Amino acid sequence: MTPEPTGQLVRTSAGFDLILTRSYRAPVDDVWASVTESERTARWFGPWRGEAAPGRTVEVQMVFEEEAPWSPLLIEACEPPHRLAVSAEDEAGSWSLELLLAEAEGEAEGEAETTGTTELRLVHHLTSTEHLGSTGPGWEYYLDMLTAARTGGPRPDFADYYPAQKAYFESLS
Repeated sequence: MTPEPTGQLVRTSAGFDLILTRSYRAPVDDVWASVTESERTARWFGPWRGEAAPGRTVEVQMVFEEEAPWSPLLIEACEPPHRLAVSAEDEAGSWSLELLLAEAEGEAEGEAETTGTTELRLVHHLTSTEHLGSTGPGWEYYLDMLTAARTGGPRPDFADYYPAQKAYFESLS
């Protein structure tokens, strides 16, 4: 079964923002750990090494990419547990990303106690939509990898995302 794409494209003064959202029945601190702690990022994206702090560069291993390369990643902002902004440069171009987390409290159906739901928004700041047909499916895949890592579910297959979702993302521009 092909996963449904969820990405949205918003025009900004600097270009475009590709926004993808996932929600987790978990406290914001737990979801934050999934996207910032190396042993947890290794489960869905790749481990990282180095001294992490705003203005510092760490190296991230892209373990689910061909040849599992290590890539430098500049931490532009880190505001636990709500905002992480990073950027990178590689052969595909410049990458400017933000992870925004917000927790909402509420009672889950059938439960007497209050539970938290955390919304994670991945915002990829783009100067053009030139590679949107491949970038969008890639982020859908990685966010579904995060969901699988958090739930213990089966890992998604990238072939279910690309090229299946390419036309959807190209139609957004």
